[in-house]
Amino acid sequence: MLTAEETQDKERPLREAVRDTLRTRIFEGHYVPGTRLVERDLAAEFNVSRLPVREALRMLRQEGLISDRGARGAEVSTLSPKDVEDLFDVRQSLEVLACRLAATRATAEDLDRLKGLLDEADRCLAKGAVIEAHRANSEFHDAITRIADNNFLKSALEPLQGRMHWLFRHVSDLPELIQEHRDLYEAIASGNPDRAAAQSASHIGKYREQFPDDFQKTEPALHRKKK
Repeated sequence: MLTAEETQDKERPLREAVRDTLRTRIFEGHYVPGTRLVERDLAAEFNVSRLPVREALRMLRQEGLISDRGARGAEVSTLSPKDVEDLFDVRQSLEVLACRLAATRATAEDLDRLKGLLDEADRCLAKGAVIEAHRANSEFHDAITRIADNNFLKSALEPLQGRMHWLFRHVSDLPELIQEHRDLYEAIASGNPDRAAAQSASHIGKYREQFPDDFQKTEPALHRKKK
């Protein structure tokens, strides 16, 4: 069931509250690839009508996090190793461009926003709020896309963001990831587009090399026990 705060927030459509809850469950590994998502059952669980659930599932399809399976309905998407490689190919090219543009277009207010997200990630990590730290890291990348201020680039990146945030949660060593984001922030803040582009390519390339081929059998990093 959705919380009272989620259902009573008049400024936030109910479909978005349902979508965000389902997305979080996917990101955190509660719904593994192949899990069926039945509209009727979800409506009963959340104590809402089927319409906001239907809309939430539609939005998650657009993000690529769920897929239609005919008579089986919707299920959490399954990505092949080639799908993962293709995602990294496209994301790396687009993200490098976003960082290059951000380095030349970021205002002082934009940089404050990026730094604030990094500080938030550190605070969350310090108190063991891993999910919130991951969320701040995801918002950091999304903020760079907004700062780049290119509508065509934004339109190309937005459908990939959900899947990339999902993938990164399987490989991320959070302290290291936050430090890499600080390095990326410094590159953007320098105003040097070549430096920002190189830092972005290095950042995504590193995690691409570490990514497990069998990630769909691997728990998200937040569930793994430290050795």
